[in-house]
Amino acid sequence: MSSAPTTPPSVDKVDGFSRKSVRKARQKRSQSSSQFRSQGKPIELTPLPLLKDVPSSEQPELFLKKLQQCCVIFDFMDTLSDLKMKEYKRSTLNELVDYITISRGCLTEQTYPEVVRMVSCNIFRTLPPSDSNEFDPEEDEPTLEASWPHLQLVYEFFIRFLESQEFQPSIAKKYIDQKFVLQLLELFDSEDPRERDYLKTVLHRIYGKFLSLRINNIFLRFVYETEHFNGVAELLEILGSIINGFALPLKFLVKVLIPLHTVRSLSLFHAQLAYCIVQFLEKDPSLTEPVIRGLMKFWPKTCSQKEVMFLGELEEILDVIEPSQCVKLQEPLFKQIAKCVSSPHFQVAERALCYWNNEYIMSLIEENSNVILPIMFSSLYRISKEHWNPAIVALVYNVLKAFIEMNSTVFDELTATYKSDRQREKKKEKEREELWKKLEDLELKRGLRRDGIIPT
Repeated sequence: MSSAPTTPPSVDKVDGFSRKSVRKARQKRSQSSSQFRSQGKPIELTPLPLLKDVPSSEQPELFLKKLQQCCVIFDFMDTLSDLKMKEYKRSTLNELVDYITISRGCLTEQTYPEVVRMVSCNIFRTLPPSDSNEFDPEEDEPTLEASWPHLQLVYEFFIRFLESQEFQPSIAKKYIDQKFVLQLLELFDSEDPRERDYLKTVLHRIYGKFLSLRINNIFLRFVYETEHFNGVAELLEILGSIINGFALPLKFLVKVLIPLHTVRSLSLFHAQLAYCIVQFLEKDPSLTEPVIRGLMKFWPKTCSQKEVMFLGELEEILDVIEPSQCVKLQEPLFKQIAKCVSSPHFQVAERALCYWNNEYIMSLIEENSNVILPIMFSSLYRISKEHWNPAIVALVYNVLKAFIEMNSTVFDELTATYKSDRQREKKKEKEREELWKKLEDLELKRGLRRDGIIPT
């Protein structure tokens, strides 16, 4: 299918704060496919009878023949070629989906290699390159798979196959092996969100049946090499749903999940990543320390959007943290929160101050107020007097009020100390200004003497 004609490009606008200084016009939704025939001859498939029209004794053999026919691949980029045969294959795939859903005794040992072969022939392929070398999933339209009318039915058939009550993992694992799964994982780089959604279901069913989790390489390549892979969010969804069933090592958390926070496109999959992190901690609370220290290590310095995301994730972690873990981490943790509260960016400061609306976090702060209050006090007191945004000042006053109620003695001591320190600072500033004034007067007199305006 040819892509729609594009409209004349609009005038480029330069945005100094955008990741790309010059943004191109939003791409039109296009279609592409790497599935094509090397020969230009028309494809002819011999029509076979419907499975329901033959005796049950003949159905297994006919089922295998139809699977073999569906291994033929058509060129969907040529919209006028093989129309009759494309429709025949589509109807055959529909028939296979219905047959494997309702029939009993159709999954014999001979069918497993043929099913896997048919699925492999259709879905495993070199993915078409992106229309744009700088494809941005947040702004650009994805390239859709042109062969989707057939591909969707192949995925549907495979899911029904995996979900069948007659499915036998002991036989299937001979054909659905690690090589097969690795090829599935590569397909998650498809730009077509429809395909990634089906792949997510397929992979989840496979892992639920008989395979252990081995997706490290995809994530490692994404984090440390390419920073480009379309299916990270979907893979993290799968991971998040099965973490509790697998003994995932600390190495996976430290080498894969925490470094994922450094990726430029974090916003595309952060919700799924944060969920996986929390699942890890609920399974093993002792991992809290490496997680929080990892977040502190990779805390964004110049991107307020990422900082807001980090604060949201940190609140989710604090919601499941053990009080003993909080005691060990409270100093670096609340030093970072104090920096965020002091941020001139309204959303960062507001997100950090929202922690005081969380009852469990408030209970942790109250238990350790002797340590946390001194860390937070100077930032909060200064903001209450100096911040440009009245909404932030109002939130800070609420936090200060909460601290007074928690520990009025420490609060009064800190207030007195802060005011005393500020008086000393002001005195030093005044002395500094007076010194500079004296130096300026001396320099002025020297100049006047040099010019003979006043006697030496």
